[in-house]
Amino acid sequence: MATNQFPALCCPDHKAGLARTLGTLICGHGCSFVIRNEIPRFVQSDNYTAAFGLQWNKFRQTQLDSFTKYPISKDRLVRCIGETLWRDIAGKQVLEAGCGAGRFTEVLLAAGARVTSVDLSNAVDANQQSCPQNEFHRILQADILKLPFSEKQFDVVLCMGVIQHTPSPGKTIAALYGHVKPGGLLVIDHYRFSWSYYTRSHFIFRAILKRLPAEMALTITNKITEMLWPLHVWSRNKKTFQRIITRFSPLSCYFDLYPELSDELHYQWSLLDTHDGLTDYYKHFRTRKQIAAMLAKLGAVEIECRYGGNGVEARCKRPES
Repeated sequence: MATNQFPALCCPDHKAGLARTLGTLICGHGCSFVIRNEIPRFVQSDNYTAAFGLQWNKFRQTQLDSFTKYPISKDRLVRCIGETLWRDIAGKQVLEAGCGAGRFTEVLLAAGARVTSVDLSNAVDANQQSCPQNEFHRILQADILKLPFSEKQFDVVLCMGVIQHTPSPGKTIAALYGHVKPGGLLVIDHYRFSWSYYTRSHFIFRAILKRLPAEMALTITNKITEMLWPLHVWSRNKKTFQRIITRFSPLSCYFDLYPELSDELHYQWSLLDTHDGLTDYYKHFRTRKQIAAMLAKLGAVEIECRYGGNGVEARCKRPES
């Protein structure tokens, strides 16, 4: 990996430069960070994201456009970044915070961006398999709140499907914004608030499953999906029954949203997203106005905030000076 192609790494605690020796990065203040599978690790893997790490290593290919053969991830990414910037993304320094298994990584790399992919979980190992590191791609295991770079280094900071799962969305958004260059773009999304969530069975299952060991929770969500899946298949064209079934079933299904997917892929997506929705340790909801207010408070300009996708999709710029 040609490290000079990316913003330089530094100690997340002291912001001091790092020297590499014997599979370790060391700062002048004595901090050391192991490099495993050619990925620098700035955090311990044993944290609240264990279920996510297991999930993305188990379902590494499920949401990759290269696997589904449909541009589902690309369409979502382009919509959030905006057509204008997307046409000029080649060569841009992109920080992808919460990279998961690489569904957006591969799209960015195919467009010619220089991507630094970061995740708090060991999903970075799945990302390494999906999109091996090279002169255009670097992978790090790190915490968004303590990233190993100086601030204002990236043309685009992208965080999709992540912020709602962090302990404090406000602090997360502020930390991400801190890494946007003057004139650069922050692109995020966030679950939207909805009373309907509390009238369904999801929050009951989640209250139990998120407290279980990751392997046990995955086994249980797989069993739940296997048991209830036939009901969802039976009701896929019966709207009245669909509404009834979705009140008590915690399964995530995409028959209407992605009709182009095969039945097998629909089942795999249901396995993945049912687990995702029932085992996340933190789940926050925000309105469009709340997200816009957070961005405005940071001093961002050209704020665009709308409902769509997973909830609220937003982008903004850091002023040139």
